[in-house]
Amino acid sequence: MVLPQSMRLKGHRCFELLHRYGTRYHSTSMMLRVVKAKPSLLPQPCRTIDTKTCRFAVAISNKVSKKAVVRNKLRRLIHEHLRQRLFFDVAMADSSNVWALLTLKPNSSIKQPITLIQEFDLLLQDAGLLL
Repeated sequence: MVLPQSMRLKGHRCFELLHRYGTRYHSTSMMLRVVKAKPSLLPQPCRTIDTKTCRFAVAISNKVSKKAVVRNKLRRLIHEHLRQRLFFDVAMADSSNVWALLTLKPNSSIKQPITLIQEFDLLLQDAGLLL
């Protein structure tokens, strides 16, 4: 299961904002950028959807793995964990006014999925998105 459409971050202006003004949180295999949301930067079709939800993007480059199957598997794993956290976990802080971009570093594919999820939770905690 993937993230609902209202949680996906779209549009190049949103990513420019994240890269330019986003606060960075690093771990050994990933980086999380977090910035205060600006719904006016969203593409027009996305503005009609609930703008109060937290929006996330996951970027995995070819340097992580040359195989799209591996990259997509990692992306789906992270999206599913995030969906579980946001909708079924009471430990999430109120992050309704936040946009975030998670990027994996090139050494990520050799780690176990559970290790990636644990690092992701630590980054969310450092960013103040987890209680």
